[in-house]
Formats: sequence, structure tokens, C-alpha cells
Amino acid sequence: MTILNAWILTLLLVVPVVGALVLVFLNERRPGLLKGVALATACIEFLLSLPLFTAFQPGGAAVQFELRLAWIASLGASYHVGIDGVSLLLVLLTTFLTVLALLSSWGAVTKHLKGYLIAMLLLEASVVGVFVSLDVLLFYVFWEMTLIPMYLLIGVWGGERRIYAAVKFFLYTMAGSVLMMVAILALYFMNAGAGGGNTFSLAALASFARTLPYGTQLWLFLAFFVAFAIKVPIFPFHTWLPDAHTEAPTAGSVMLAGVLLKMGVYGLLRFAFPLFPQVVISAAPYISVLAVIGILYGALVALMQPDLKRLVAYSSVAHLGFVVLGVFALTAEGLAGGMLQMINHGLSTGALFLLVGMVYERRHTREIAQFGGLWKVMPAFAVLYLIVTFSSIGLPGTNGFVGEFLILLGAFRSQVVFGVLGTAGIVLGAVYMLWTYQRVFFGAVDKPANLALKDLNVRELVTMAPLVILILAIGWYPAPLLARLEPAVQALMALFR
Repeated sequence: MTILNAWILTLLLVVPVVGALVLVFLNERRPGLLKGVALATACIEFLLSLPLFTAFQPGGAAVQFELRLAWIASLGASYHVGIDGVSLLLVLLTTFLTVLALLSSWGAVTKHLKGYLIAMLLLEASVVGVFVSLDVLLFYVFWEMTLIPMYLLIGVWGGERRIYAAVKFFLYTMAGSVLMMVAILALYFMNAGAGGGNTFSLAALASFARTLPYGTQLWLFLAFFVAFAIKVPIFPFHTWLPDAHTEAPTAGSVMLAGVLLKMGVYGLLRFAFPLFPQVVISAAPYISVLAVIGILYGALVALMQPDLKRLVAYSSVAHLGFVVLGVFALTAEGLAGGMLQMINHGLSTGALFLLVGMVYERRHTREIAQFGGLWKVMPAFAVLYLIVTFSSIGLPGTNGFVGEFLILLGAFRSQVVFGVLGTAGIVLGAVYMLWTYQRVFFGAVDKPANLALKDLNVRELVTMAPLVILILAIGWYPAPLLARLEPAVQALMALFR
């Protein structure tokens, strides 16, 4: 491995922090310079992350680009980073969406602009840290670090009820984090007491955890599970999400839906599954029930929403339910579909939030009843929204179809009833998305304010074009992504065998 390969993940952690530090010393009265530096930093980060995809060996080791350095030697904690197929794609998704999120807020954010841009870059660094950490304590540090910038994005730059939404988001996530920390410390001290030494190494703790009595494993798994379930969020831990999405600024919603929610499923795959595979096998049917409830509940509540952004928020509950259903099917197809659908959801729902933000900037309302006939006044916007809608409902030829097909294949092989109920969720998803599209874009333009709406400008088209390209490219040719996910899928399947 070359020096660049060994240090590239560290570079991805450092670049956004350096960009944030540069912003600290720039003049607040020069908004163009502030936005230019932030966007340039995000673009450099994205370009640096691209070689990960090309250099990753699909037929090689499950974890690649590893680097381990001493960190807190007295505690046995190390700076240990590396990626497998799923963390590779999530890192790329994070760096990609950060660029688009900053572009989307180019003219939307004027209050405390410097603080906003610093929060965005620090959020990017923290999320990347979560996805590359192989030391449990390092993972927990980055996990907690994501709370602060996201809390600020919602609480400072959000809507009218931003303080309520920000506090609710923080308290829910913090409660889960405390449980996870208790479980981590319990594992750490039990391992040390059994002669395993002081270590926070995931591999060492996983080997030890699998030797514990089943009852002990169950309690530890539940502590991890609740922390990750809140972040996903899995029903009934979802109630913080609609408020956070509704009140967050557009870029905050993009990052929240695109990458922060994936931290929960990623935590299950990276930590809970290797640590407690026996408990995962036993708990899978019960968690699959929660996933199915989330799919149907999210779809039905989305169907009744009068607010466009809140509808997209509840659709996330349903879509993440599909991801959880796939990974807890514990089949190769389900795991691959769930992993891929995390990426698909980040692209399609991120795109939906961007589009909702664009029309809100023009109309200053998200009430569906206030629209109608927008196809006639904003044709480019209407076409892009239609493509993203097709992706969200899993139309063949879009990325959503590939992930949902694999998830349902895995669900049917696990339990037929889960596959049937999951299919019903897809039908409901098509109903609320297409009905919403009909009300917003078709019919007469009966509101005078809608007649004055301008179609997308060049910056907005540039923001949306990469998302649409990826939606169609993955829909037609998902093989490069699935090939890189394969080693991670096989490593997990080996645990369950």
C-alpha cells in the first residue's frame, strides 16, 4: 500500500477541519469569499474521495485502506481507520452531498453565514469519521461530534419551531448515545477482566463478545440497538425526525436524510452485527416486524400530510424501514439491497429536499394546497421532480428499483409475510408520491402567486444534474456498487453461518 493509500482517510478527516479554520479568520462582511472557500473545501474533499472508489479492490479484503496509530495508549485506544464496501459508498455519498448542500444554500442563508459554513464543514468531517473508524472509542467520539453542528444547523438556521426541533433531536440522540457508551464500557471492562487487556479494538472486542453468555450479549445488544434505532430511526423511535426535517434549513435536511440517518444502519452493520451475531439471529424477526410497521406507518402518515417537506420526512421513515427490513432478513440479497438502498435513499430523498427548498425560496410556503399547475410555469423543475419521484417509488430504470428488488427478494426468502407487507408499502409509496405530484404540478394555475414563479436557474440545474445522472446510472448499471459491497456482505454472512 502506498503512503497516499494509507493516509487518504486521514486526509479526508483533516481537509474540512482546515477549511473551517480558514473560515474562522475570514471577514464576515465578505459573503462571497466565505461561500467560495467553503465550496472549494467541499469540492477538494469530494475529489480526494473519488480515488477510494477506483482503488478499492472488490475481490480483496473486506476492510481496506487501514491505518492504525497509537492514540490513548493507557486506555488501549488507537487511531484505527479503514473502509469496507458499505463505508466506502457512504463516505463518497457524504462528500458528494456536502458539495450539493452548500450549492443549494448559496443564496438561501444570509444570517450568521460564517458560522453556518463552519458547521457544515465540521459536520462533514464528523460523519466521515463515523464511517471510517474501526476503534470503538474513536467511533463514539465522532458519533457524538456529529450532534453539535447538526444541532446548530437546526437551532440557529431552522424554521419557526427550530429550538423545539433541535432540542428534541439532541435529547433523543443523546439518550441513545449514553446507552451505547454504557455498553462499550461494559464490554471494555469485561474483556480486560477476562485477560484480554485494555483495548477498544472492534476486532478484539467482537471476538470476546461472542464468548459471553447469551443473556449478557442480549442486554449489551439492546443498548447498542436502541442507540442505532433512534438514529435510523426505526419505529417507534422516529418521532424526532419529522420535526427535525421540517424545521431544518434545506442543506441541513439534505445532510440529515442523506447521511446522518445512515449512521444508524451503518452502526448496526459495523458494530452490533459482528459483536452479537447470535442475538441478531434471534432478534431479527422482531426487528423486522418493527421495520414493516415503520414502512406502512410512514407511508400512511405521509399520505395525509399537507406540508410538502413533512411528507418527504415521513417518506424517509418508510424508506429506512425498507433498509432495516433488508439487513435483518439476514440473507445475501437482503443485506446487499439494504446497503445499496442506503445510498439510493440518500440520493433520492436528498434530491427531494433540494427541490422542495428551491420552490420554498420562490413561494415561501410548502403547503401542497397552495400549488397546482406548476408544470406550466416551471417545466424544468417539474421534469426533475418527476424523475426523483420515480426514483423514490422504485420505478424500473431508477436506482430505487434495484435496492427495493433485492430487499424484497431477501425478505421473501426470510419470511414471506414480510415480503408481502413490504410490497404493500411500495404500493402506498407510489400512491402518496404520485398523488402529491398530481396536486402540485397538474391542473390549472389558480393561485396568482404561482404564475410569477421562475423556473430553475443555472446554479440550481447544476446542483440537481449530478443527482439525476446517478439516479439513472445506478438504475441501469448497479454492478460497480454491488461488486464493492460483496466482500462486506460475505463477511457478515460468514458470521451468521
